[in-house]
Amino acid sequence: MLTSCAQSSDESTPDAEPTPTVNDVTFWLTKGNGTVKLEKQTTVLGFNTSNNIYPNIEVNDGQIFQTVDGFGYTLTGGSVQVINQLSASKKQELLQELFGSSANSIGVNYLRISIGASDLNSTVFSYDDMPSGQTDVNLTNFSLSPDAQLIQLLKDILQINSNIKIMATPWSPPVWMKDNGSSIGGSLLPQYYSVYAQYFVKYIQAMQAEGIVIDAITPQNEPLHPGNNPSMLMLATEQANFIKNNLGPAFQAAGITTKIVAYDHNCDNPQYPMTVLSDSGANPFIDGSAFHLYAGDISALSTVRNAFPNKNLYFTEQYTSSTGSFDGDLKWHLKNVIVGSMRNWSKTALEWNLANDATFGPHTNGGCTTCKGAITVTGNFSYERNVAYYIIAHASKFVPAGSVRIASTQSGSLYNVAFKTPQGKKVLIVLNDGTSPAVFNIKYNAKWVAVSLESGSVGTFVW
Repeated sequence: MLTSCAQSSDESTPDAEPTPTVNDVTFWLTKGNGTVKLEKQTTVLGFNTSNNIYPNIEVNDGQIFQTVDGFGYTLTGGSVQVINQLSASKKQELLQELFGSSANSIGVNYLRISIGASDLNSTVFSYDDMPSGQTDVNLTNFSLSPDAQLIQLLKDILQINSNIKIMATPWSPPVWMKDNGSSIGGSLLPQYYSVYAQYFVKYIQAMQAEGIVIDAITPQNEPLHPGNNPSMLMLATEQANFIKNNLGPAFQAAGITTKIVAYDHNCDNPQYPMTVLSDSGANPFIDGSAFHLYAGDISALSTVRNAFPNKNLYFTEQYTSSTGSFDGDLKWHLKNVIVGSMRNWSKTALEWNLANDATFGPHTNGGCTTCKGAITVTGNFSYERNVAYYIIAHASKFVPAGSVRIASTQSGSLYNVAFKTPQGKKVLIVLNDGTSPAVFNIKYNAKWVAVSLESGSVGTFVW
């Protein structure tokens, strides 16, 4: 039960605690059992100074950490394909809901896209594919035309939110640049390092010409996972050399200010980005490093930050599976992707695929068959919101770009993170990761308000 005095079945409210009459805190709730999903609560939550027996989550906006760039998803080619299947009016409704600023929108403000195809495109392509045995070292055949639909959808999104930030990353360069001539695995041939750097330059300039600003790139998606289609192996020393000798100088010469972000892979290998950042020639060109969490612990971000405190951190991908449960995924992703990444200095928290169809497609031959989008498009006039929608929405709807993380104390199994928005509002996201209902105080400026959360539920509190 959710009440202002935070009663649960086996606890009574202290007599001294008055029933508040003024609502100070807006409260949005999602329950693990899915019966309530991102619903604004009518509970009156008023700050007071009456003592009670509950533990505190104390929020302190005098202690400031990183600035937030945004929350969102990867807009894959497959996402574009299924969103474009919607009728014009339904498509616009969905885009407004995802990227708009109205009361019915969730305010997604950061997107990741692939440079060329990802494994959640229907086919594999680069922007300079050549017949077998041929090369194009001058990149005369370079063209964004295979991504025309993605570009148009990005333009539609920019019409709704012109300030959305975009990170781009390749799954593979053109296969003629690789030592195995395949879209799967292999490595970038050293003789093509400078050509590949110009490929990035051409990409950023061509997107700019379309009115699309690429805020950041990573040199390679999951550089230690060469088994995907497409994919490529890029070792830490190779990435450092590519950035130091080719990509960084090419950006500098072309006047490109797009950030270069290292790594973009799992938290089990913080040594990779630290190796790249330790290269004195590469370091000045690098803004920071990016992480996924299919292995390792989210604290790896802080490990890297402690070694390189002047470099930024980004959490860029985590998928929800077709075999996962709403309650299990809600808890794990809130705990790790939202709370965990933010408490470990990340500027972004991104789930993986934005949208797919009911069969978890499209994908390449050999691409992910169990990756579930935040949205399932079910026909020309309908779509469903999946758990990843709510995972991101509990942050994106309330924490705009430019917000800063502020201090909040941990209390038992109540995982939480707090922010101050550019408008001065305080936002506290709390997950009850325990097995029973939790009653606790949100304490701020020597006053507090008592609230409760059922097991497995997440609440976003705004004041």
